[in-house]
Amino acid sequence: MTISVGDKVPDVTLVKATENGPEQVQSGDYFAGRKVALFSVPGAFTPTCSAKHLPGFVEKADELKAKGIDEIACTAVNDAFVLSAWKNANSADDITMLADGNGAFAEALGLTMDGSGFGMGTRGQRFSMIVDDGVVADLNVEQPGDFSVSSADHLLSKL
Repeated sequence: MTISVGDKVPDVTLVKATENGPEQVQSGDYFAGRKVALFSVPGAFTPTCSAKHLPGFVEKADELKAKGIDEIACTAVNDAFVLSAWKNANSADDITMLADGNGAFAEALGLTMDGSGFGMGTRGQRFSMIVDDGVVADLNVEQPGDFSVSSADHLLSKL
């Protein structure tokens, strides 16, 4: 079942990419007590993710924070080392990278996709959401191959 607005974010282990290396975090703890703009990409270093999705959130980080967002986070079914390298390659200092290496978070959200036709296996769908104190306040899931409702601009228009 796909998560919906008003639902609590499932509590699974994610791996936060930090300057000191990977750090395990529970999603329930991570999202508690603050407002987070979360976006999901099918994979770091993939074309749309690298050319549009991440750069849009890097560019709009200050505007999102000015509208009440405490933290901006990106999740992908990649390991923390890949997400850390992607963050560094894109000067994404204002974005927290949350690795979902085994896809447990995407699966618990009900937002997986089959990327096996591209040699990627099961991945998380492209989406954005506002999580307010652990509860989904806004959810924007892309149709396969699209990039519009998960963008930073679209999320800004919802705040």
